[in-house]
Amino acid sequence: MTETIAPHGGTLINRCASPDTVAELEERARSLPRLRLNERELSDLELLAIGGYSPLKGFMTRADYRRVVEDMHVADGVLWPLPVTLSASREELHGVQVGSEVALEDEAARVVALLQVEDIFEYDQEREAQQVYRTTEAAHPGVAAVYAQGEILLGGPVTVLHRRQHSTFLPYRLDPAESRRAFAERGWTRVVGFQTRNPVHRAHEYIQKCALEVVDGLFLHPLVGETKSDDIPADVRMRCYEVLLAGYYPADRVILGVNPAAMRYAGPREAVFHALLRKNYGCTHFIVGRDHAGVGNYYGTYDAQRIFDGIAADELGITPMFFDNTFYCRSCMSMASSKTCPHGVDDRVTLSGTQVRQMLQAGQIPPVEFSRPEVARILIEAATASASAATS
Repeated sequence: MTETIAPHGGTLINRCASPDTVAELEERARSLPRLRLNERELSDLELLAIGGYSPLKGFMTRADYRRVVEDMHVADGVLWPLPVTLSASREELHGVQVGSEVALEDEAARVVALLQVEDIFEYDQEREAQQVYRTTEAAHPGVAAVYAQGEILLGGPVTVLHRRQHSTFLPYRLDPAESRRAFAERGWTRVVGFQTRNPVHRAHEYIQKCALEVVDGLFLHPLVGETKSDDIPADVRMRCYEVLLAGYYPADRVILGVNPAAMRYAGPREAVFHALLRKNYGCTHFIVGRDHAGVGNYYGTYDAQRIFDGIAADELGITPMFFDNTFYCRSCMSMASSKTCPHGVDDRVTLSGTQVRQMLQAGQIPPVEFSRPEVARILIEAATASASAATS
């Protein structure tokens, strides 16, 4: 079987309790203080459990957190760009001490994990916002999430008793160990990962296929964790990916999986985060396009590519593949970018997100140069259903 790329930090972490210890841990949890996790923390817990966040073994302690905020490394020097934290209010932490355990529960009040408390500390929310998101404005969704957290952070390793019980996208929920096995079984040694929280349009398809020309396989890995309320729902996006892959991609060179992470909209830092996560899933290459993980006007168009200039190749351990803004050129009669097309903007078929939404809501299929008709029809159906629900 083909050998896959080493995980970040060298070892694929597994923080799931062995089945024969779960009953004992559940009994122990009965006498422990409890903390309810929010949606993002539950997504983080899942990725900690299955090794998506390797080499992390739990929520960050003060030393890891502060170094990540300031220079994108954990305390032992390993590259890591985003805080992975567990917050609480002072009231919730009554009786909790360093060295004790806390039971972590989901939205249904079921204990899902135990946290070995190694650190309890205050933190500066504005400093985190400025360093990680490059703004302190609460209008930024990632910053708003930080400001909504409790004023205290707890750090330490987790032991997960029960994985999240998902009811959606089950055929596509590959753990890192499973995606690695799938790549190896296909003999893929060079695998490119693609991150998206949006339906794939022709520009995305173009850069994926350009990348696929030089690697063995494509891991289309859309994010299905928590996103902004105005983002297209995950189930709609997944139907778009399915119809697109069925008609326009070689079945033996593409695997569709889902990324359970929550979206942070951290722009450049999140581009590095997404790359490392796909490295843990077994990818050797990762596509970074324009405004990767951006929101509003908080980041420059190619800031998410420039951040990689300051990271050594051996420290990153996965090869980023950078692409300019792509479009259909009427004069070239093909998809292109500013790197390959000499013609002006009047020859380029480009639509803003607002224009696309207006067309879909009106039942109009965007030009075939912009979107595959099969994808557009799914989006029109979803937009129509959403509009009907809003007026009923």
